[in-house]
Amino acid sequence: MSRIGRLPVEIPAGVDIKIDGQEMTVKGPKGTLTQVFHPDMSIEKQGDTIIVTRPSEIKKHKALHGLTRSLVNNMVIGVTTGYQKTLEINGVGYRAQKQGNKLILTLGLSHPVEIEEPENITIEVPSPNQVIVKGIDKQVVGEVAAKIREKRPPEPYKGKGIKYADEVIIRKEGKTGAKKE
Repeated sequence: MSRIGRLPVEIPAGVDIKIDGQEMTVKGPKGTLTQVFHPDMSIEKQGDTIIVTRPSEIKKHKALHGLTRSLVNNMVIGVTTGYQKTLEINGVGYRAQKQGNKLILTLGLSHPVEIEEPENITIEVPSPNQVIVKGIDKQVVGEVAAKIREKRPPEPYKGKGIKYADEVIIRKEGKTGAKKE
């Protein structure tokens, strides 16, 4: 049995879950998420837990079992506490600022880079070299953070660019002059 799939998902107080066939709606204090799951997986609400079961032991069903349980758990966590990704901007003259619902990045290019804030996602700029992406959908938060990082990924020589706060950049030494004799 799947180690992740067999774990029940606890439903905290204040979270309302509606299962309609393969479509599941989770409503909580932060918002509402809806997702349609694979028709082979069986999702049942038993008391204050959700149990995901699979029909057989074939490899595809084993993989879907853990995935489905993780997606359900992420939905429950998203509507209760939410998700956030923190990005750091390193480099001389590199900075971020917020104007209305646009994130404006100055990244050493000939023009400032503007990123529109998607719906259900909030982008905060507590300091010019830090950007925080918040939302209830884990996948969308990660996607928006990746798009921001994509504008200037960190380079290995000086570490300039946009990186995740918990990301470690492995630095390279760079060129050394050859000795002349």
